[in-house]
Amino acid sequence: MYADDETVRRILQDSGDTWAVVGLSDNRSRAAYGVAEVLQRFGKRVVPVHPKAEQVHGEQGYASLADIPFAVDVVDVFVNSALAGGVADEAVAAGAKAVWFQLGVVDEAAYERTRAAGLSMVMDRCPAIEIPRLAPRR
Repeated sequence: MYADDETVRRILQDSGDTWAVVGLSDNRSRAAYGVAEVLQRFGKRVVPVHPKAEQVHGEQGYASLADIPFAVDVVDVFVNSALAGGVADEAVAAGAKAVWFQLGVVDEAAYERTRAAGLSMVMDRCPAIEIPRLAPRR
């Protein structure tokens, strides 16, 4: 287990409301699209991060975390495990407060580096499942 309920709750309630969703595109059949929709319903600002830099759910997209011209609170990662560690490192460099690796995304070394840098982190869980369970709706 890579996060207890208290860590999940802290990220969902206390880490801030601007979530960069890495891997989010306008492809409605991808999991990231639906998860981002749920996050918005619970009051989160969802910022798409994808090489195509598409607008999704009414928000401007960016090609990378470094391209986002404002602070991001949480980085939600929808890339495969082999690439996820690099994204976690970018999240630390960007000043995020937390990193969330989606279901099936696991990189224990990245988890250790990210936690050592002082960020909260969750791996192998989905905020669309956790937020209705642990965070009050606004």
